[in-house]
Amino acid sequence: MKITWLGHASFRIEIEDQVLLLDPWLDGNPSFPDAHREEAIGGATAILLTHGHGDHASEVGRIATELGVPVYCIFELGESGYFGEAELRPFGKGGTVAIGAVKVSMVNAVHSASVDWRGKGLEPAGSEAGFMIAGEGHTIYATGDTDIMADMGWFGEYYAPDIGILCCGGHFTMDMDKAAWAAKRYFDFRTVIPCHYGTFDALAQSPQELVEKLPGVDVRTPKVMESVEI
Repeated sequence: MKITWLGHASFRIEIEDQVLLLDPWLDGNPSFPDAHREEAIGGATAILLTHGHGDHASEVGRIATELGVPVYCIFELGESGYFGEAELRPFGKGGTVAIGAVKVSMVNAVHSASVDWRGKGLEPAGSEAGFMIAGEGHTIYATGDTDIMADMGWFGEYYAPDIGILCCGGHFTMDMDKAAWAAKRYFDFRTVIPCHYGTFDALAQSPQELVEKLPGVDVRTPKVMESVEI
């Protein structure tokens, strides 16, 4: 398994027979080096999208159409027309889909969800979500944008993820302290990869606090376009 950070909350996940793009926001992402675009998305087989905010979804339709790959997202967002001619495979929280040999379950998150694309300002677009991504004997919990929530208790027991991709930049999501608290309280992660930090001034600029508050956990802090191999 290879997990490559594309900056902000965007990832390339090579697992089983799939190359999954999680919330791929490249164009306009100040953390992403444009010269690495082909390396970031080449060979992708599907896109997982947690919600419709621009820093997660604004480029998804274009990437999906360019690559000819499906987008897995919550039902209302998939039915909104936001993605143009892209192939949509919407599902709902509690649902599990098979993407080749990988199983992906959509789980709850606590945030907000909207799109801005018809000159009418922000429009509702379903709701926010996270994903449990299972393959190669591992389960990845990709939180999406969220605060701590009691649901994490049963997530940890039922799905037992050993890898956490945790939002932790604060202001819009959990901060480093809350992400560390949730990781210790609800999960037994072997590996944690922080995200949603450093992109904007309002966010935490370093993941060091998370590293310090999770002793005994392998907290990986890759640079953009650097891979974590598990």
